[in-house]
Parts: sequence; C-alpha cells; structure tokens
Amino acid sequence: MTDNTIMRGKEIYDQELDLTGVTDFGFSLDDLLTGRKAIPLHGARFDLAVNGRSNGQVAGRAHGFDFLRVRADGRMELDLHLTIETDDGQRISLSGDGQAALRNDEPILDIFGNIRLSTASKEYAWVNDRQIWSVGTATLAPGKIRVKAFMQ
Repeated sequence: MTDNTIMRGKEIYDQELDLTGVTDFGFSLDDLLTGRKAIPLHGARFDLAVNGRSNGQVAGRAHGFDFLRVRADGRMELDLHLTIETDDGQRISLSGDGQAALRNDEPILDIFGNIRLSTASKEYAWVNDRQIWSVGTATLAPGKIRVKAFMQ
C-alpha cells in the first residue's frame, strides 16, 4: 500500500452540495450516526436529496439523489443520480456508485466515487469519453457535501 493520497487525473469539477432531504425506511439516519440502534441485519436504505453548485469545467446547478444503502456490517454503498444544469444552458446526467466511510467519533463521511457523465450536447460531448473518479466528504450535522472529480 502506498501513502500517496493524491488523486490522479485532471480535475473537472468541484461540487458543493447541501443535503436538502432524507427519506428513511424504518431506520433513521440519526440512529446510524449516534449508534443508538444496531443496523438491521438486512441493512438500511436512505434516499438523500442534494442541491448545490458544480464549479470547474462542468459548472452549473447540481441536484438529484444518492440512494444510500448501509449494510449490517456498516459498509455504505452509494448509488448517485444527479443532473448538472450548466451555466450555458446544457444538461449533463451524472450517475455513479461508490462507498462512504463514517469517521470514528465524527458525523463525517469520507466519499469515494466512480462517476459516469453523459450528455448529447456537442459542447460537453467530451464528458462521455473517459473514466471519472471522485473523492469528498459529507459533514452530516450541517448537511454539507464537498466532492472533487478527476477525469482519467
């Protein structure tokens, strides 16, 4: 294992998102974060609504959902579905998967994503061609998410 934590590739966006809504299905996000209750054996699901801004080469309003699945062992699996409405009036679909890890004794998630961007816009056709990796954090108490994405 290497100690090098620098993300490789060209940074194409930096997103600042607000968590605008949480839908739980019988096990609350508060229960997860406080550890008051054990995660059910079958896991838990949360639909997290997000809204905010994407800056960089893909700049505009970003909004959508993360359908977060939490396994009984605590592993958090991301299922991302966002729309980026660019400042010049185009739309880019963002989908992805990945993992999130809760930091010890902090209501902060470290986020690691595998992102796919898609559009038929000629101006942004370049987003369709390459692999994109993302890293970030979600500070859950104020509901703030920060993610940087790198095209490989």
